[in-house]
Amino acid sequence: MSSNYLLETSGLGLDYGAFSAVGHVDLKIKKGSIHTVIGPNGAGKTSLFHCLTGERKPTRGSIHFNGENLTYLAAHKRVSKGMSRSFQVTSLFQTLSVRENLRIAAQGRGGLNALKFWVPETADKTNIAKANEVLEKIQLAAFADKQAGELSHGQQRVLEVGMALCGSPSLLLLDEPTSGMGVDDIPIMTNLISELGKDHTVMLIEHNMRLVMSISDRITVMHQGNILIEGSPEEVKGDEQVKKAYLGESGSE
Repeated sequence: MSSNYLLETSGLGLDYGAFSAVGHVDLKIKKGSIHTVIGPNGAGKTSLFHCLTGERKPTRGSIHFNGENLTYLAAHKRVSKGMSRSFQVTSLFQTLSVRENLRIAAQGRGGLNALKFWVPETADKTNIAKANEVLEKIQLAAFADKQAGELSHGQQRVLEVGMALCGSPSLLLLDEPTSGMGVDDIPIMTNLISELGKDHTVMLIEHNMRLVMSISDRITVMHQGNILIEGSPEEVKGDEQVKKAYLGESGSE
């Protein structure tokens, strides 16, 4: 595995019975890059994410992260290795404050230790400090004591990215971060991801093509479970196969 790449897959595949959700995917994510995976619905994007994060065990192939084979490592153990993800559907503690959501996420860096009801005071201070640091980074400090359920949908999506950040990841995986967001909120998320890309390697699934083309260093286009093409935004935008398979459907986004 090249030292230039944080994540590499080789022949990665996931089958559900006779159906192949992910075919044979060879993927390389360069350190310090923003790498976006796009494709029409059913292309295998989220199934690929499930394999990378340990939510599903791949049927074939391998996953190497930071030079280590993580192919069959449990999902919670990947967090401690430096992998953190947000989900397509918001998954917040709605009745807890914004700060408390982040503190719990920071506590989760210890894997199953997040489930402990008692945490040493020194560790809890560290978690609170991390929560406050992330609050500033995602620009939600003014809402720190507000219940997560009282935030706008756009703010909830930003908070969820913040919770993923609390794991101090070297790789941040974002599954459709602008899903359900209003037009006015999308630039906030665009700017946030762009800023995060300065300190983290970011891999995301996204349908908003304006966002994808404006912040991505590299784009992988999936179609029917396999990689159709990979390249820079300019290369992908001008590819005829991509226009037929995907951009033609979503060019208005």
